[in-house]
Amino acid sequence: MKHGLNRPTLEYGSGFPTLLFKEVKRFYKVAFQTVAAPVLTAVLYLMIFGHVLEGREVYGRLSYTAFLIPGLVMMSVLQNAFANTSSSLIQSKVTGNLVFVLLAPLSHFEFYSAYILAAVFRGIVVGLGVLLITIWFATPTLEYPLWILTFAFLGAAILGSLGLIAGIWADKYDQLAAFQNFIIMPATMLSGVFYSIHSLPPAWQAVSHFNPFFYMIDGFRYGFFGISDNSPWSSLVIVFCFFVVVSVIALRLLQNGYKLRY
Repeated sequence: MKHGLNRPTLEYGSGFPTLLFKEVKRFYKVAFQTVAAPVLTAVLYLMIFGHVLEGREVYGRLSYTAFLIPGLVMMSVLQNAFANTSSSLIQSKVTGNLVFVLLAPLSHFEFYSAYILAAVFRGIVVGLGVLLITIWFATPTLEYPLWILTFAFLGAAILGSLGLIAGIWADKYDQLAAFQNFIIMPATMLSGVFYSIHSLPPAWQAVSHFNPFFYMIDGFRYGFFGISDNSPWSSLVIVFCFFVVVSVIALRLLQNGYKLRY
């Protein structure tokens, strides 16, 4: 039997909105875990680091707390976008109900789009929650809102794609946890969320420029303050190219049915 992911057509039928609704509803029904818990984690980060480094300035004019808020917002967006696609796919594989999605009249592009849009939605919802709570500690400016939205969407789409790749590759939960703990978490924590890379030794500054997560965080922060460690245009080009790469990989895996059909 030929599965839906093999269909060459990219036309959107009834299957796409249904799958998108299913993915959004999946995390919405447990919002206390998928939305409230990440917001609380970000607030705890802010309270701890903001208190320890209170009085320190970044870029010569920003309080450390104000500097930290956009980084925490973007970190929450990225981590939750990854969690949405990866957890959904691995759960479907482990429980065996993925076959019902594969048998549906869906192209691989529709499958990809539904999962990624749901991941973007969850990431942005959590990011907004973090922003609304943390502005009580310090109110960041919004110099360039379009930059904020652009980097938030691209960052969430990238991590959603990586989550899809991880979910396809992993056969059990500990493999997925290894992917998250040894790749996603270090790349996120070392991306400049808690510091400006100009505070690092030259060697570590050079290493940071090889981390694509750095450009997501830095470009997102630029939208708030109008200043950043790197040119926002070069950050946008790098982030967009990274998005294209991970999207192509995810789409190829879906098209070939790697670890999904067999």
